Amino acid sequence: MSTHKHYTGLIERYRDRLPVSADTRIISLNEGNTPLIQLQNIPRLLGKDVTIYVKFEGLNPTGSFKDRGMTMAVTKAVEEGSRAIICASTGNTSAAAAAYAARAGIKAFVLIPEGKIAQGKLAQTLMYDATIIQINGNFDQGMALVKEVAEQAPVTIVNSINPYRIDGQKTAAFEIVDDLGFAPNYHCLPVGNAGNITAYWKGYKEYATDRVCNNRPVMCGYQAAGAAPFVAGKMIDNPETIATAIRIGHPQSWESAWAAQKESGGWFDKFTDDQILAAQKMLSQYEGIFCEPASATSLAGAMQDIVSGTIPEGSTIVCTLTGNGLKDPGSAIKQCAAAHPVTIDASLDAVKRAILDSL
Repeated sequence: MSTHKHYTGLIERYRDRLPVSADTRIISLNEGNTPLIQLQNIPRLLGKDVTIYVKFEGLNPTGSFKDRGMTMAVTKAVEEGSRAIICASTGNTSAAAAAYAARAGIKAFVLIPEGKIAQGKLAQTLMYDATIIQINGNFDQGMALVKEVAEQAPVTIVNSINPYRIDGQKTAAFEIVDDLGFAPNYHCLPVGNAGNITAYWKGYKEYATDRVCNNRPVMCGYQAAGAAPFVAGKMIDNPETIATAIRIGHPQSWESAWAAQKESGGWFDKFTDDQILAAQKMLSQYEGIFCEPASATSLAGAMQDIVSGTIPEGSTIVCTLTGNGLKDPGSAIKQCAAAHPVTIDASLDAVKRAILDSL
């Protein structure tokens, strides 16, 4: 008899660690179970004896880590009788909310900053048939509006201020420990609204408390230079960066992110758009992994701290790649010289010449 079991999502896998009952209707798209990929070429290029893994969350159903939290948030919203959800978003949250609402058969309302959302993310949200409300403002203003609306309309907020989002997202830490057999020495993440660093730390702490692993990682949070409130030590207005997913100046998980940094002995740092894009391109060209710009912030930070010795040799490091590169094709095309290839004759000689010229 076959012992094969069809994977049906992170809630079923970690049911005993999540706030659901036997009667809960699970709203899932089989999210989670994303690959932990060991980098082979970048450590060699850095000339350092380190082991680097990337947790590629871009292979979730809607292409980002947001699906982890959204399966829990929408599952609990439905369980509590909600018929509509709402969120403010720079793109990934709106795509995930719209997809899980469609799966649940409820309505999704999303507030997005006009002209500040990557095309891939907007296309997803449109196809999932959410009601999109564009505002002449940024994410932080949208978040403030969502909180006000939820007090006056029958909608459930599914941003990371929803505690069920954090519960869903903590499962990524469980998966890493389950895959490695231990927690990494360092865990590097992009930080925008700061729900993810909060969730990973919660997951690692729970596993350590329950003796599933004997160690907890140092949490390293990296931001874009134009949107770095944790580095500044204060909220900032009008954040700007090409890394749209972390273009946030007033993070909602402010206190819990500071707690993760302090309790783990970690730090925050910031990187320019050029540094972020260089890390994104390096990951693609040397490892064959295409993530969106915000995701590459984690690798930019890890590489800098490895080279400087802040992360010592012999360390095992995990970098979270929060979203798929196809989320933001525009920024990728702009930085690739071959995006507009030269057309040649449809002849063997012309093709051979083009190949030889490139070797």
